[in-house]
Amino acid sequence: MVLSLYVVLFLALHLLPGMKSSMVNLNNNGYDGIVIAINPGVPEDEKLIQNIKEMVTEASTYLFHATKRRVYFRNVSILIPMTWKSKSEYSIPKQESYDQADVIVANPYLKYGDDPYTLQYGQCGERGQYIHFTPNFLLTNNLPIYGSRGRVFVHEWAHLRWGIFDEYNVDRPFYISRRNTIEATRCSTHITGINVVFKECQGSSCITRPCRRDSQTGLYEAKCTFIPEKSQTARDSIMFVQSIDSVTEFCTAKTHNTEAPNLQNKMCSSRSTWDVIMDSDDFQNASPMKGTDPPPHPTFSLLKSKQRVVCLVLDKSGSMSSEDRLLRMNQAAELYLIQIIEKGSLVGMVTFESLATILNYLTDIIGDNAYEKITANLPREASGGTSICSGLRAGFQAIIHSNQSTSGSEIILLTDGEDDQISSCFEEVKQSGAVIHTIALGPSAARELETLSNMTGGYRFYANKDINGLTDAFSRISSRSGSITQQAIQLESKALNITGRKWLNGTVPVDSTVGNDTFFVVTWTIQKPEILLQDPKGTKYETSDFRVDKLNIRSARLRIPGIAETGTWTYSLLNKHAKSQMLTVTMTTRARSPTTLPVIATAHMSRSTTHYPSPMIVYAQVSQGFLPVLGINVTAIIETEDGHQVILELWDNGAGADTVKNDGIYSRYFTEYHGNGRYSLKVHAQTRNNMARLSLRQQNRAMYIPGYIENGKIILNPPRPEVKDDVSEAKVEDFSRLTSGGSFTVSGAPPAGSRTPVFPPGKITDLEAKVKEDHIQLSWTAPGNVLDKGKANSYIIRISKCFLDLQEDFDNAALVNTTSLIPKEAGSIENFEFKPEPFKIENGTKFYIAIQAIHEANLTSEVSNIAQATKFIPPQESSVPALGTKIFATSLAIWGLAKECFFVCIVKHHNKVLFIF
Repeated sequence: MVLSLYVVLFLALHLLPGMKSSMVNLNNNGYDGIVIAINPGVPEDEKLIQNIKEMVTEASTYLFHATKRRVYFRNVSILIPMTWKSKSEYSIPKQESYDQADVIVANPYLKYGDDPYTLQYGQCGERGQYIHFTPNFLLTNNLPIYGSRGRVFVHEWAHLRWGIFDEYNVDRPFYISRRNTIEATRCSTHITGINVVFKECQGSSCITRPCRRDSQTGLYEAKCTFIPEKSQTARDSIMFVQSIDSVTEFCTAKTHNTEAPNLQNKMCSSRSTWDVIMDSDDFQNASPMKGTDPPPHPTFSLLKSKQRVVCLVLDKSGSMSSEDRLLRMNQAAELYLIQIIEKGSLVGMVTFESLATILNYLTDIIGDNAYEKITANLPREASGGTSICSGLRAGFQAIIHSNQSTSGSEIILLTDGEDDQISSCFEEVKQSGAVIHTIALGPSAARELETLSNMTGGYRFYANKDINGLTDAFSRISSRSGSITQQAIQLESKALNITGRKWLNGTVPVDSTVGNDTFFVVTWTIQKPEILLQDPKGTKYETSDFRVDKLNIRSARLRIPGIAETGTWTYSLLNKHAKSQMLTVTMTTRARSPTTLPVIATAHMSRSTTHYPSPMIVYAQVSQGFLPVLGINVTAIIETEDGHQVILELWDNGAGADTVKNDGIYSRYFTEYHGNGRYSLKVHAQTRNNMARLSLRQQNRAMYIPGYIENGKIILNPPRPEVKDDVSEAKVEDFSRLTSGGSFTVSGAPPAGSRTPVFPPGKITDLEAKVKEDHIQLSWTAPGNVLDKGKANSYIIRISKCFLDLQEDFDNAALVNTTSLIPKEAGSIENFEFKPEPFKIENGTKFYIAIQAIHEANLTSEVSNIAQATKFIPPQESSVPALGTKIFATSLAIWGLAKECFFVCIVKHHNKVLFIF
């Protein structure tokens, strides 16, 4: 059976999202639960809050009309950081946090401009991560550049909520249309303007000249800029240029520009933005509101972040005695209390079996004595049944008894047991306002456990055979306040079964963005090993330097004095016992200083629940500040309930599962299901030999408008701060980062080894074509035999002089001979050259080419993006006409081509196409 990848991915869109948990919901046409969070590093400014309110209020009305009276913003929470003064009008947040906010307000990193943007790297129709506005954008009049802030918010909201993409392309601002005109990349084509090169500018006036054509591409030269008319009649599109007064709508199927080489066409198979919006969950039951009245104004709640409150709720039931689970839990909990939880946090602890016991009310973590009071009470024995609700209720009591509110507090719930009564306290949990992070230990942990995380916006983890799984999970549960420099960072997490009398050796790079509060921890299962640790300058630490825990939980810890040396640290562990034993190494640290933003890595799956045969995508983001880190090795380790591991190398190549090349988002499809149940994700990001680099160009930013044409005159906007080409990237030192991506649940999967092929090769999205003499040269990134894994069996390449032939009738377009083309491994660059027989190539001849990849079981990929190749001989003229006018340098042969294409397309599509370009 041939299963269309489009159908598979469409089904996937309607399942639960991944690690990030938005609280937004749509009720009776109004959006509730929107969270706008201000970063702790932003100075207090009352005007900022006022401008946010004004922006959202304006955006609500604009959104209402743009969606044809379907949706508006009703309830919005503004989260004030702890660093601001308290006021009587500020309430205590519940599950709202900076890390889970829909909109963040934060300063840009390295001061490269204030362009608004949405962090969006999912597939078409999938929600983004967050919108980022800078304080300067919200406090400064940017009306001429971006349009009003309310309009910009709607543009970004469409990215975030509905998973649509920009209809401009700063890298490919022009293209040659089917009409043989050079057009600006835009939607709709009814937006008018001129194309000029700025020669010399003084103040707000410039000397310009017409754009020249590039002799290689036939397009305009690199410095050519499209300047739109200030006064327009076109009403679309908001995803191209929301700043023009007349633009109040999204492009529809009728007005959509399918030719434009923009991300919307690439990611959404040339569908219009409005089509994708109408297919979203929001619009399935959102009918237009009746009448002509505008929507009511949004209501705003001001919430102020509070001191972090965490209560550990730990299972000590009888089943925890098996497989050293109690020991492993204590090792991970101790590491969390000593190395991960931020100083100044309030921490309590509860254990439970059939009944629950409060072991520690909230303790202020301000020194070694504080955490020792808690670690001393870690459970020594396991017995009894499992009552998760008893543990949660005791956790709430521990918090309330310490004069703290459960609202906004966090509970870390760890259990390995089944409990059919867990649903009895769901309503209490919901009313508490607490965030519940769940850690399922072993395959028998209650199946309803994740419901607690989902309903409260908490993290969910699973650990079983991976001996370091618990440590990795606890290490991921850091503060959600946005204070990155306070958060612990995991540099190493390794567990190996070492035979008797053998050594375990390794290295860990420590880069200059970290080094404060650095710990090196070793655990064992039988006997303490001999430990040797050496810093980059040769200082050695031996076994005697490590502090052995008093609780006999088989761990030894060294806190590196002062700031850890930058460079490569080496370690060696000798298993002194005659038998094999499991040894683990964990290294954590924090930012070098409060003013140094560290390189961080985060990871998650595209969804937290999936049903076979729906593929999932692994995502890892590696960044410093808001800038992407490129050129590194990123590896995902996915473990099933029975301990089976799948290791995936993640790519940032703009192909397959990866949306945009070089944006610091590393992605890969996951299809190797190995039975049903919980799966865990861990990601390791590392670089060696100084290969990493920091990109100083923010991807997916709002389009900067350099100026407008008003009454026939160019009116310039203030120049945007630009990164010079020679500093567009900066080198990054060697580093290592480990992070847990949480857990996800699989159902409907057949037993391993018994399945038939259901996943086709991935869609090719980066096909490029050019004419060289009488041949056409193609290049693209090879897909796999199964999405982006392995090698495809073969390729089908088709060519036409008519765009619609390939877009609407690919199977009947002319076939290219590919007998000499042998597919390469997924991720490789493919190059193929052919002579387009029987077509004749002359000046102005334009071809369209598309590809499908074939699986050996005859599963077929979606048709690729449609590439264009044009034969161009530079004309004698020094300039070319303005946008939308016919290219005069074309020969009579082109008119013959145009007529041929018109005839062919009108015959093939006369029943459904009224006209053709």
